Amino acid sequence: MTVYVENAQINLTEGFNFVIAILGICLYIDKDCFFGIAYLLDCEGQLLMSANLNRQVWTLRGLNMTYYATTGILNPFLPIYFEGRGYTSSQIGLLMMIGPFVTIFAQPFWGYLSDRYHTLKLIIFGLWTMTLISSVGIFQTAGLPLSFLFMLLLYFFMLSSVPLLDTMTIRTARQAGIGYGSVRAFGSMGYTLLAMLSGPLLTALGGMHNIPYLYWSVWSLPMLLLLLLKDTKGSGARVSIRAFGSLLGNKRFLWFLFLVFLLITPHRMNDVLLVLYMKDVGASDSMIGWAWALVAASEIPTFALFGRFMQRFHELALLGIVAVLYTIRWSLYGWITDPAPLMLLQASHCITFAVFWIVSVQYVVRIVPESLQSTGQSMLSMVFLGLAGITGGYAGGWLKDHFGGPSMYYSGAVMTFAADRSAPCNPCILPQKNHPA
Repeated sequence: MTVYVENAQINLTEGFNFVIAILGICLYIDKDCFFGIAYLLDCEGQLLMSANLNRQVWTLRGLNMTYYATTGILNPFLPIYFEGRGYTSSQIGLLMMIGPFVTIFAQPFWGYLSDRYHTLKLIIFGLWTMTLISSVGIFQTAGLPLSFLFMLLLYFFMLSSVPLLDTMTIRTARQAGIGYGSVRAFGSMGYTLLAMLSGPLLTALGGMHNIPYLYWSVWSLPMLLLLLLKDTKGSGARVSIRAFGSLLGNKRFLWFLFLVFLLITPHRMNDVLLVLYMKDVGASDSMIGWAWALVAASEIPTFALFGRFMQRFHELALLGIVAVLYTIRWSLYGWITDPAPLMLLQASHCITFAVFWIVSVQYVVRIVPESLQSTGQSMLSMVFLGLAGITGGYAGGWLKDHFGGPSMYYSGAVMTFAADRSAPCNPCILPQKNHPA
């Protein structure tokens, strides 16, 4: 059976076996780290994790898996759905680019509200409810203006929930004494499995026009799990506009966001333009499908296992290593003109982006006050999804059109090298001697 995703095809049986193999490797390496420890014992045999906290952790794992499963349906197949409704490529591109733009404004706003009113669950529930309502508008109305309006609303609500879900995951993981990545890994599993299974499921349902029913059906799972989840409230006094302003005046935090922008803009460029570049060098549809399957599956073991090692190093030192690895990765992308090695290089996602995201989330936790955690995570997501997404898409496209595909990757290598050189040169973000191990 074959899954078609934006002119890319994946053999479903091989793809499913590939994902199972990745999960098996994780289990073989460290089953406790991957699946989580149901009960932790101290040296005297006393339980450190209560049954309620253990239930919260597993509910949150299921929540991550099912939420990202919904994006595993929407992201690959929505462009195909729009194409079936008669939209041109430029119109589809416009509709899909609304997301990076709207996150610039939406995510800090909802993050601030979460910190101000000390609730995550209630705001996430509201955002997800409005996401579903917006999706009804997308699937049940006709015409580009209405599609544009409802896509804007969908991204405004849906993407704003991502940093809030991350904040809830971080707080619960810290209480349970486990790594953030051991929970977030389940989100990658959900995305990978649904991205591969949605094709045959839609075929069984009768075609791509039935994507709304599959999408809404899967959404029932995270909504139910969210109702079962205990809210993780922030601490301290209610956040004011002045406190939010103090975060904008935090030089260490702002310089870190600038480094994130330098580091991740080429990554977002690759997200948008890799398919076109691989087509230029002669990649088959199957190769393109596998290239994205490798991305989704390769980050699972990193999310699951990396947390146990990262505490030994300062976050900025790790980001410096990631910047070097990214520089090598983009240089190879520009140099190699054989599609097969390009496809395999997508697996380097596990030592570049996956490490970058875990480390960046943890660094925000450390340098942003507890009362502003949701706002801090939202601003990180704003730079990643919004500013870097728009810049990478447009600048990369311009470079490709005027100077060829390799030029955009070489430019990306220059940016990541600059990120590596910039971090040690700024005294306000140098590693502190008292950094906790």
